[in-house]
Amino acid sequence: MKRISLISTGGTIASRWQGTGYAADAGGDTVLASAAVPDGMEVKVVDLFNINSSQMTSEHQLALLRAVREELADPGVDGIVVTHGTDTLEESAFLVDLYHDDPRPVVFTGAQKPLGATDGDGPGNMYDALQVAASVRDLGVLVAFDGKVHAARGTVKTQTLAANAFGNPSQPEALGRLGFGRVDIRRTAERPAPLPPPVGRIPRVDIVMHHSDADPTLFDAAVEAGAQGIVLVATGAGNATPAFTDAVRAAVRRGVLVAVTTRVPAGPLAEIYTGGGAVDLVAAGAVLTGTLRAGQARIAVLATLLAGSGADTGLLRRLVAAPEQATEKTTSTDEKAAA
Repeated sequence: MKRISLISTGGTIASRWQGTGYAADAGGDTVLASAAVPDGMEVKVVDLFNINSSQMTSEHQLALLRAVREELADPGVDGIVVTHGTDTLEESAFLVDLYHDDPRPVVFTGAQKPLGATDGDGPGNMYDALQVAASVRDLGVLVAFDGKVHAARGTVKTQTLAANAFGNPSQPEALGRLGFGRVDIRRTAERPAPLPPPVGRIPRVDIVMHHSDADPTLFDAAVEAGAQGIVLVATGAGNATPAFTDAVRAAVRRGVLVAVTTRVPAGPLAEIYTGGGAVDLVAAGAVLTGTLRAGQARIAVLATLLAGSGADTGLLRRLVAAPEQATEKTTSTDEKAAA
């Protein structure tokens, strides 16, 4: 008998009509009851909170991290499923992954259609997530959605409404697939060494986007508002303007941790251009975030600051620079059982 803990946080998978729109209001037991449970499994429900994930905060995410660690303190638990709204699922999953130091899986899932929809995707996603949580080890935090298994790192919401909501634009092939009672894991992704539990107060970390007419006004406003970290969403491979370079240099001198990502969906950042490009931004003290995009880049900055060592650019580089190349793997749950 496999023991799985289901941590319920709300989202569309728990949403029902409220008269003017949908909102999360169903508890974890109700969400679980909407889906079939794989044979040979016992599921414990933990109702952590019940919110639309657009309302997610760092405080919520750290509470989720603590709940995951508390459940894994029980050696009889085989894995964890987290039901979560899709809007910020990529951020919460990546945060938990940065601290995850256990071989047992934590599997995030959710839905694009509300609870009770006749063509809803929540029940199937729930079944798949439970199956993954009972089947795999040493893969870190995962996202199970629309018949696919993704690594938390790099996985973002790529569709606003379609069922195939998640993917990694820089690594189009998913870690694995589900179907006909099987979990087929095709590759594994490298992860940085897990962080120790976070310490200290939650810092302010803001995101500022560059565009054709952008100037550093909002960037400077974030500094003045007390941001200890800022993610600059640049263009191309990490390019902005000389004015942004000056603003980054001034912020870094004040002890602000600055990361640079890009608004381009796929590909790494690179030091190619000067004139306010990535060459100059790095020289001014910013850290390029590889293939991590804005939401997860912000989580990396947040986790760096929560380590208690201030604007530690070395730690931030380690968190964003985990190898993106995967190791090929062709094991399945059936093959494991045969072994």
